[in-house]
Amino acid sequence: MNAVATKARIALKNILFATDFSPAAEAALPYAIGLAKHHGAKVHGLHVRFPATYPIVGPEAMPQMLEAAEELAKFEARQLHEMLATVPHEVTVAEGDLWPILSEIVNKQQTDLIVVGTRGRTGVSRALLGSAAEEIFRKATCPVLTVGPYVPHNPERRLAMKEMLFATDFSTESLAALPLVVSLAQEHLSNLMLLNVAGKPEVGELVHAGQYSESTLRRLRALVPAGAELWCEPKCRVEQGAEAEKILEVAIALGADLIVLGVQAPRGGVGAATHLLQSVAHQVVARAECPVLTVRA
Repeated sequence: MNAVATKARIALKNILFATDFSPAAEAALPYAIGLAKHHGAKVHGLHVRFPATYPIVGPEAMPQMLEAAEELAKFEARQLHEMLATVPHEVTVAEGDLWPILSEIVNKQQTDLIVVGTRGRTGVSRALLGSAAEEIFRKATCPVLTVGPYVPHNPERRLAMKEMLFATDFSTESLAALPLVVSLAQEHLSNLMLLNVAGKPEVGELVHAGQYSESTLRRLRALVPAGAELWCEPKCRVEQGAEAEKILEVAIALGADLIVLGVQAPRGGVGAATHLLQSVAHQVVARAECPVLTVRA
């Protein structure tokens, strides 16, 4: 496979910041603002409320209830304007289901990046994401930057993006993120590590682990663009074990400021999840200690 060449600086012109005004969502705000300032981009702030439900009241009370709902929408719009006051922006406050509204804005505004924060939930066999954030990074056709619940509050350091980790299994889906991570690394003069995680070796495997590692390192090195050493320090690494666990371990050891993953589009209808999405990208996004950038093939 040929190395990816970067022909031009990455262009982020339109960034969408989705929020429900929760602390988890607002943790992503500095990243939307910081990236907008760095790239000269405009931010579209979006808040979508669930459809209002009104108790059974007489006709005389309905105008007051509708007026209260309108005032709430205005208040939330003012909040968004204040949050984004330091960058060029516009805001949308709407009522309904999140994904159809967000998707319409993405298509209309030609959004280059979605920034979203997410909460984690415990008490189950694997980490879960807030349902809204999960739906966004599953379905979005543009890259999604997710700030998870374990990301420390040090956006200035993370936004410098001095250490980037790109994990790939060499599938078409995972490699979809390669041009973007290379461009970002060049833009930020970052150190870039390319990682492949092989599953645990099966008993009786004919290929020795050392042989596999060496051949895989060669494949990883072939992905590094020519001349990359002029603007970064590209490194390649091969690990064996559970994919999500190893990606997270390497990210911590590296002090990664950003993890980049290519993900597969859902198949089998709305809400369907691929193996890659559920068992790898899903876990990494939910548990990472730095922001995660997902790019859908």
